[in-house]
Amino acid sequence: MEFLDLSPLKSAQGSVRLPGSKSISNRTLLLAALSQGTTDIRDLLTSDDTDRMLDALGILGVGVEKTGERDYRVNGAPQGFVNKEADLFLGNAGTAFRPLTAALALAGGHYKLSGVPRMHERPIGDLVDGLRQLGADITYLANEGFPPLDIKPAQIRAGGVIRVKGNVSSQFLTALLMALPITGVETTVEVIGELISKPYIEITLRLMAQFGVEVKREGWQRFVIPGGKHYVSPGTVFVEGDASSASYFLAAGAIGGGPLRVEGVGRNSIQGDVAFAQSLQAIGAQITMGENWIEAKAPTSDKLHAFDMDFNHIPDAAMTLAVAALFCDGPCQLTNIGSWRVKETDRITAMATELRKVGAVVVEGEDWLRISPPAQLTPNAVIDTYDDHRMAMCFSLVALGGVPVRINDPKCTAKTFPEYFDVFASVTK
Repeated sequence: MEFLDLSPLKSAQGSVRLPGSKSISNRTLLLAALSQGTTDIRDLLTSDDTDRMLDALGILGVGVEKTGERDYRVNGAPQGFVNKEADLFLGNAGTAFRPLTAALALAGGHYKLSGVPRMHERPIGDLVDGLRQLGADITYLANEGFPPLDIKPAQIRAGGVIRVKGNVSSQFLTALLMALPITGVETTVEVIGELISKPYIEITLRLMAQFGVEVKREGWQRFVIPGGKHYVSPGTVFVEGDASSASYFLAAGAIGGGPLRVEGVGRNSIQGDVAFAQSLQAIGAQITMGENWIEAKAPTSDKLHAFDMDFNHIPDAAMTLAVAALFCDGPCQLTNIGSWRVKETDRITAMATELRKVGAVVVEGEDWLRISPPAQLTPNAVIDTYDDHRMAMCFSLVALGGVPVRINDPKCTAKTFPEYFDVFASVTK
């Protein structure tokens, strides 16, 4: 296994230009593909996940042209995908697999969707149940409720009310919302139970509106997709920097002194994960924010403060707080993080296992973690990353505790941030 040894670090300061948001990038690509007209997308994230979406759109016959280092031109196919039969391999990209499942279920073709083994362990049954309410013909090719999937042409009956559970993944609701305008029929989606990761739904709604479809939201339980509205290209779309990726550098500034500035997200961001900066501020970090940047510095006290917080709204960025807990002045608790269990790995168990390697005492619950930081971090810990980009990036922060640490399989960051460790090295010493 490849690994990266990080030397003990004492400080973090400087400036980082963030890569594009994964959530915005893949949503924008699909909306552009479904739109009337041509869309120029600027600052698209370059990563494994966006590569999977780009490959899939190409196979489906969508005209996609690379026009710059991070720029693409997409010729929309509002009448439906040209190719009515395709086998699509989507890796472990949930932001590609879930929305494409919904769009293809309504596209009148025969498609097979598969991914890496871990993707076949990530549930998709709630989305399939919602699509079947519309008449979609979807078959599980292996285990019930999980990919791979076989989608066949079907008589779609849009209209009325579609119900979908909201407590496993917000991507199921996102997929339905983005696909339903294809039908041209007013349809209501009702969420059963509590909706997790609400800020990601807000991203979906804002991008849909940018492409000409305004969804009426009644709280977080009812969403009305208008009839007779179709996606229309807005012309040029700029992809924000990734707010989840910002969390590692903001935490580094808070732990390593700072100031450390991230550029590409700020107070005007449509991404909920900018709330991570507020969480850091709540535990003592000094945070300043502009329209398109955020800056973090260490607290005026010796350490960050212990915390007990609900992270239902920012589950991805919350992983960074779990590692930051190592640098707090007492036990810390992260609650309402049950969605971690169905991500790239079971992140609750993985995080607990690896935090113990650096000396923390960790108690794991079904949807929570309690972390008691050690008096001194254990040097030379070997961190396993579980083919999970966020595990690798989070645990780079351990080196700021003045101890060497080994990160196994560092290239897993290619999912969202291939250059992460080079950028991290440029602002730490």
